[in-house]
Amino acid sequence: MSVRIGLLGSGFVSNFYMEGLRHVAGWEVPVVASPDLEHAQRFARKWNIPEASSDLEGVIQRRDLDLIVLGVPNYVHRDLAVACARAGKHVVCTKPLGRNAAEAKEMRDAVRAAGVMHGYAETEVFSPAVIKAREFIERGGIGQVLTVRSREAHAGPHNAWFWKKELAGGGALLDMGCHTIAAARYFIGKEVPAVEVIAWGDRLYHHDKTDAEDNAAMMLRFEGGQLAIAELSWIARGGLDLRNEIYGTEGTIFTDITRETPIKVFSRPGAGYIVEKADAETGWLFPPVDEAWIYGYAEEMRHFIDCVTHNRTPRETFEDGYIVNCILDAAYRSMQTKCWERIEYGN
Repeated sequence: MSVRIGLLGSGFVSNFYMEGLRHVAGWEVPVVASPDLEHAQRFARKWNIPEASSDLEGVIQRRDLDLIVLGVPNYVHRDLAVACARAGKHVVCTKPLGRNAAEAKEMRDAVRAAGVMHGYAETEVFSPAVIKAREFIERGGIGQVLTVRSREAHAGPHNAWFWKKELAGGGALLDMGCHTIAAARYFIGKEVPAVEVIAWGDRLYHHDKTDAEDNAAMMLRFEGGQLAIAELSWIARGGLDLRNEIYGTEGTIFTDITRETPIKVFSRPGAGYIVEKADAETGWLFPPVDEAWIYGYAEEMRHFIDCVTHNRTPRETFEDGYIVNCILDAAYRSMQTKCWERIEYGN
């Protein structure tokens, strides 16, 4: 079976989805859609996609597609995901699932009611290094996980809508914190719910660009007593900084997928593209060998294609995205109250 994908969105994350799909067999993308038809056409030419469209709803309704992948801005996730569910389409949505838990719940409830496959495209837990770390945990290599410390940082978003709180849903806490929450749940175990959170956030530098926080920190306590600590930033120079530290009763695991690369380059004139959100292309550079692979795009696309092919439930679903949004909502409440906040999951 070749899974036929309708790709909605022709920007940043959709390029990474196509990069990731290069490592995967058993798929084709007959159409890409974007409200900006010219942009969709350029994307289609770049990736040899037969058709470009500006009719997103029309693509969702097509009968020749098996899966819709949403690589679109946060503010249209809910409407497009609900439309996919009503059309009976399997759907994968990029992170965060919603701008808040209420939106995420609507999306989750819609796909549940429709009985379609739903995948939450959270790259962090599909990164090969993170998967390998989980394997060591499952083998008992570090005993019982007690604390997880994660850092997600770069110098700021790549698209204008990210900077607007109303459109994005939040700032660095939402944009980057969803990754660290997913990592903590993956390492500690999803069977152990997070119960309360305390968070700080502020706008330290990008005063003229955003009305949201450009830095945040968060502590997340789990029912079993485990603690996750996250540092999130939109002011970190030098490209992406993605790290996890997992501390157990019998050992420790560190993952660092963007700074400790197997290749180092020194360039005086400039070496061109180096890494996502890099600030410079001269001097000492640390390019990843394959961004789509190390970030997790390849493995998550492989997983979702396999789930559609074999009618399986993905290991990251809209339920996971909803839980992450519930935790983030509590974290934003904590930013205001300056107190620990209980996490409310609802039904």
